[in-house]
Amino acid sequence: MTPGSIGTVIGDDGLARPPWASVDPLLREYYDTEWGLPVRDEQGLYERICLEGFQAGLSWATILRKRPAFRAAFHDFRPDAVAAFTDDDAERLLQDAGIVRNRLKIRAAITNARATVALRSEGGLVDFVWQFQPEATPEPYVHADVPTQSPESVALSKALRKKGFSFVGPTTMFALMEAIGMIDTHLVDSHRRDSSGVWPSSQA
Repeated sequence: MTPGSIGTVIGDDGLARPPWASVDPLLREYYDTEWGLPVRDEQGLYERICLEGFQAGLSWATILRKRPAFRAAFHDFRPDAVAAFTDDDAERLLQDAGIVRNRLKIRAAITNARATVALRSEGGLVDFVWQFQPEATPEPYVHADVPTQSPESVALSKALRKKGFSFVGPTTMFALMEAIGMIDTHLVDSHRRDSSGVWPSSQA
């Protein structure tokens, strides 16, 4: 393949991005400034797990547009605050038109907050999740080259479920691993490839 024919789209700024990040301004901004960069703080990681769970069956653009409302509804995804939510809080959230009003997903966010707090006695959520970083990262040329799950995402899913988390299936966890830089699935000729600092550029 030659440059320009390997899956990316050249934007009006001359930068190469995958098709999913090349049209919608919100997705483009997210791709350029956030997606694939390491998240190594508990609150940030808990938020990502929750939002990936809420995204199941929906588009990521929908979740991004609702993220300000999600943050307001879930107290900026502070685990201690959400862990203290009651049944009344869950019912209140079901009436919040700004978020995804799915009872199971709302309950999962509360459950996952409590599981996050409980994990502190074992070293914390961040170390727990990052221990599943694989030894190598994909090198996709086109979107079809990007897998939807991996042995590591399957293992992470199982491990989190054992710790009481929900809505953390293997595909959802693979998306999480992409989003937080545990793997680099930027297309090889994207301007964001090798930008996380996690993977040496020599691998790509």
